[in-house]
Amino acid sequence: MTSKKERKGFSESRLQICKPSSKIKAKKLPNGHCNIEEDDICCIKDKIHTTYKCSPQVSSKTKAILTLNSFEKGGDGDGDGPSKCDNKYHSDDTHVVALSTGWYNGGGRCLRNITINGNGRSVNAMVVDECDSTMGCDEKHDYQPPCQNNLVIASQGVWRALRVPMNEWGELDITWFDE
Repeated sequence: MTSKKERKGFSESRLQICKPSSKIKAKKLPNGHCNIEEDDICCIKDKIHTTYKCSPQVSSKTKAILTLNSFEKGGDGDGDGPSKCDNKYHSDDTHVVALSTGWYNGGGRCLRNITINGNGRSVNAMVVDECDSTMGCDEKHDYQPPCQNNLVIASQGVWRALRVPMNEWGELDITWFDE
């Protein structure tokens, strides 16, 4: 059990530590590209989105937010095709992740493992993709807003390895580091 002070300090991982690089304004989406009833994350017309070229500094306990995505062909992460690092799709059962633009480091972490700590457990996962923090709200990005600059987007396999109950999948405060 974490103390109130620990929870308050940990939630700072949700704050943007580096300075924004720009802002983009969402335009009207083409018909049929977003289904809000199915919880699609979509750009809303005229909403302003902040973009980032950087991410918080990496340390031995880098604070981040873990989110869920499919890396399979036809999965919810298939909007922009196969993974950037190896041009392949990956099973939801494998331990793979995408990192926000700054942490992705222009592909410098591609196919390298990181260690993720969350829910009282640790798991190793391979970096296979980027979650673009610099662009969004366009066809190339499946009309989704830019990613936050502090995200580790993980496969179902990572969530299972951390033993997070399925009904709690979505967002989880974590720490991570390079292996």
